[in-house]
Amino acid sequence: MFVLPGSLIDRFLTTLTLLAPVVYLAADCLYAARGWADPIAAVVHVVGAIAYSFVVLRLVTWFGGRPAWALALLVVGLVGAAGNVAYGFNTIHVSLGDTDLVDATGAADLIKPLGLCFPLTLLLAAIALHRVGASPRWVPPLLGAASIAWPVAHIANIGWLAVLVNLALVLAFAALVSGARRSAGRPAYGSGSADLVQLGTGLHG
Repeated sequence: MFVLPGSLIDRFLTTLTLLAPVVYLAADCLYAARGWADPIAAVVHVVGAIAYSFVVLRLVTWFGGRPAWALALLVVGLVGAAGNVAYGFNTIHVSLGDTDLVDATGAADLIKPLGLCFPLTLLLAAIALHRVGASPRWVPPLLGAASIAWPVAHIANIGWLAVLVNLALVLAFAALVSGARRSAGRPAYGSGSADLVQLGTGLHG
């Protein structure tokens, strides 16, 4: 997926990559402070989850030269974004006194695997970035840790952990965007060449 550097789409995806983790951090801060059935937090949650769908597209553009990774991120990422949005609307339903899909069975079970695809997206991104030697070097491990801690925090409703996970994602994606801006005009992640784009202090194939 090619996006011309500096184009309107490029700037839009970059902006959403910075904003999505911040919005979701706000949602989990609200959940932690007001409870996991809070409708205001749920609305912010839905907005943040939608924003993360554009982060998926940003990741796909970065790995356009590695089609297998790009396809995996695209499919799993968009499914995960859909599941994440569904969880937000489920919370809105619960706040109105409706059935919690998480506790229901049958067709309601669909929400669970869809939701788990979101942290799986983070894990795939971490592995892909590690394979191409992304810098700062702490970004892939941080994304990997966040992908594991995410379901723990949100399934067990551990507010402080959810907030920490989102803080980690804010830092990780900000570092990736900062490095990408310094590498503007060079090939994208996973270009397939011997000299991959440097991100931050360097990116080595």
